[in-house]
Amino acid sequence: MRTESAAENAMGSGESDELGEVVVPEDPDDPTVVGEISNRRVLAVGGVLFGICAGFVVYGFVGGDEPGRRPAPTASVTYRVTGTGTGAADVSYVAEDAAGSGGEARVELPWQKTVRVPLGKDPVLSIRLGKQGGEVSCALSVGGEHRQRATASGAYGRATCSAELPGGRKG
Repeated sequence: MRTESAAENAMGSGESDELGEVVVPEDPDDPTVVGEISNRRVLAVGGVLFGICAGFVVYGFVGGDEPGRRPAPTASVTYRVTGTGTGAADVSYVAEDAAGSGGEARVELPWQKTVRVPLGKDPVLSIRLGKQGGEVSCALSVGGEHRQRATASGAYGRATCSAELPGGRKG
């Protein structure tokens, strides 16, 4: 096998390698040169494909979706507070998160909030009046269906509304 520079073989009767030289096989029936070039390409393409596959495997271990990370099924719960008196009440309620915890606020009456509550965690709405008293009622609905109503009155009056969701505690 002999090599010629690209300038020597301007008319071109051989194959070019990566260095710009023309590789001319001494025996035209000898596939050695063509096979070496093909082997390099096969190795390069194989390396790229291996890298892509390795990336998918790493993604599967590090960042893939895991069944434990799926959000918990929830139910739509509407909390409602109405009443008279000071025009405000302290409320606390259960809303959606991993633990089924919720929020607390001092609200002006009337007040209503619809939240998602994880199944198995019972929705609860607690109301508390201040020193000035008055009368307030809480109401709780699950999926648009009324479940419970309670009333608090007087100074520091308290009331709680709760319901059991499917998958909730038994007994």
